[in-house]
Amino acid sequence: MSHSHYLKPIALKKAIAKILITLLLVIFCSWGLLPGVAFAKTKTPANSTSIQPYLDQVIQNMTEFRLDNGMKFIVLENHDAPVVSFVTYTDVGGVDEPKGKTGLAHFLEHLAFKGTTRIGTKNYQLEKPLLERLDQLEKELQAAKAAGKTDEVAELKTKFDATEILAAKVVNQNELGRIVEQAGGVGLNATTSTEATRYFYSFPANKLELWMFLESERFLDPVWREFYKEKNVILEERRLRVDNSPIGQMLEKFIDAAYTVHPYRRPVIGYEQDIRNLTREDIEDFFVTHYIPSKITIAIVGDVQPNEVKKLAKVYFGRYQSRPEPNDKLPVEPKQAQAKEVTLKLKSQPWYLEGYHRPSITHPDEAVYNIIGRLLSDGRTSRLYKSLVEEQRLALTAQGFSGYPGDKYPNLMLFYALTAPGESVDKVASALGKEINRLKTELVSKTELERVKTQARARLLRNLDSNMGMAQQLLEYEIKTGSWRNLFKQIDALEAVTANDVQRVAKATFTPENRTVGKLLPQDG
Repeated sequence: MSHSHYLKPIALKKAIAKILITLLLVIFCSWGLLPGVAFAKTKTPANSTSIQPYLDQVIQNMTEFRLDNGMKFIVLENHDAPVVSFVTYTDVGGVDEPKGKTGLAHFLEHLAFKGTTRIGTKNYQLEKPLLERLDQLEKELQAAKAAGKTDEVAELKTKFDATEILAAKVVNQNELGRIVEQAGGVGLNATTSTEATRYFYSFPANKLELWMFLESERFLDPVWREFYKEKNVILEERRLRVDNSPIGQMLEKFIDAAYTVHPYRRPVIGYEQDIRNLTREDIEDFFVTHYIPSKITIAIVGDVQPNEVKKLAKVYFGRYQSRPEPNDKLPVEPKQAQAKEVTLKLKSQPWYLEGYHRPSITHPDEAVYNIIGRLLSDGRTSRLYKSLVEEQRLALTAQGFSGYPGDKYPNLMLFYALTAPGESVDKVASALGKEINRLKTELVSKTELERVKTQARARLLRNLDSNMGMAQQLLEYEIKTGSWRNLFKQIDALEAVTANDVQRVAKATFTPENRTVGKLLPQDG
């Protein structure tokens, strides 16, 4: 983007939008397809006085059960429309990957759409030896490259390409997607984050058993077909979002500096060399180790009968054999003792990032951090927007949020600003610092606090305003906090936050030694 003050407004807005879209794609660490269409609305309350009756209704319509193999189901009846939304939540993400094999969780998510021995193939008996032959040729090809045998590399590459063409002829492309679509399904999709992988879509209510069959087969009998083709897709995805994106590169360097030992420091999509070295065997090992029944929880929200769900779940998902949980313990990130800073010079508009370590989602001050984030950054009425963007015109955008790059474990409250043309990141840093310092030195007014509470509560309730939204939020709280009921307790917790709470948490969190700074500066010339 040009640094000229005379850049046309339309061109400027388009350029900013393009950068922000890239930023958000990287920031939220959700490396899958975009969320699908939600089928039906749920009746969320319009004001705080109706929260308890609403919660009572949810509890009355909720059924929970666990199969003998350890897999859990959460079923919420909503008979307003003959539709159902399904979310399969695997408690497996980027943090669970072995060192040197980053990107496994995201890669597996891609391959989980490729089918089974019955879905996605025209003839698995013909396909299986071709897939095995591809794996063998790939090993030989990599060995020949390492040995510098140019002629052998060329010969093996020719054989590999020919075998891949033969294997492709046996594949029934996107058969899973076609089955779902033809049965009236929408939103077939998935996302991978630092701590979980989520698979979801919605169906007409009379397709419950079809969903049970498709989803259970998907993880009971997976075939990691089109592995090498998909590897190239993921490498291109990384190039687009990270390697060819200045802010993508900045964020990768920033989080690596902010963390020293916790796997939050690694990118969900994986490092390029790690992705290139992954094998189908790595995918299978990761799947067998982590995709175990006790780490899979399924939410079903919509026009269903719990007894029918339970009966079908036993038939289809009861086929899964229980397996022991991996005993890998994640390293605990030590308390940051001094300020950190990382600077990159690239062909980019200047960006400024500032992050502070904070506790996980289960901490008693979770609601306070939520309120702080909204005070500083929740639309045009927020402090950062009004000060840095509107009044001082130092930044084109200035925002912040908690939970970067995840919230299951202690994470960061991250602030970021795109510097306005002709301004510097140092001026932005100073202005941001003043707004953060105000939280430590001045009590928030009752009017401002109530406005932000209303916004926070409305946002939470909007997330529950569909079958799919409800299913997703129930699972997030079930897995990360131990109970889906904590989702509704969060509403009360937001209401209980005081101005003194905001000041107390701000003083404890926004300290110089707890700060990590990132500066993305324009490359000279």
